[in-house]
Amino acid sequence: MRNTLNKLIPLLLLLAVLITLTGCAASANLTLSPPETTSDTVVIPSRGTTVRETTVETTTADPTPSPEPTLPLLPEDGAYTSRDDVALYIHLYGQLPDNFMTKDEARDYGWQSGSLELIFPGMRIGGDRFGNYEGLLPEAPGRTYWECDIVAAEESSRGARRIVFSNDGLIFYTDDHYESFTQLYGDDAR
Repeated sequence: MRNTLNKLIPLLLLLAVLITLTGCAASANLTLSPPETTSDTVVIPSRGTTVRETTVETTTADPTPSPEPTLPLLPEDGAYTSRDDVALYIHLYGQLPDNFMTKDEARDYGWQSGSLELIFPGMRIGGDRFGNYEGLLPEAPGRTYWECDIVAAEESSRGARRIVFSNDGLIFYTDDHYESFTQLYGDDAR
C-alpha cells in the first residue's frame, strides 16, 4: 500500500502542476443550469406473486453548448521570457511585462551588449522602436512598431529571435533577425 502511495503522490503533483500551467482550472468559465428530472415507472417482480412498483428518477444535462473558451490568464505582474508567454502578455495587456527594459535603460545600469541575463537574471531587452525599414510588416497610418528580445536564460548574446508588436494589436515573431515574420496575434483588416 505504501509503495502504491509513493508512486501516486508524484503523479498527483504533476497533474496539479499541469492543470495550473494550462489554466484549465482558472479558465473553466462554465455556467450550470438546474438539471432536468424525468420520471419512469419500472415494474420489478419480487418473489411469489406480489409485484411492486418503483419510480426511478433520471437526470439529464442541459444540452446547450458550453461557452467559448477564454484565453489563459497571465498575471500582469509576472515575468515572462518565452515567445508564447510574451506574445500573449502583449496581446492581453498591450505592453511588455515588467522584466523588459529598453537599451537606453539597460545602458544606464552598465549594460553594453549581449544578453541582459548576465547582469540582471530574468531581465530582457525590449521596448525600443522598430522601424520596419524593409517594409516586411503591414503599414497603416499611425501604426508604430516596437521590438523585444526572446532570449533563453543560458544565452550570452541577444540572438536573432524577436517579437515585434504594433500599437494597434499586431504581434509578429522572427527567429532570423527580421528576415521573415510569423504573425501571432492581430488582424490587419484596416
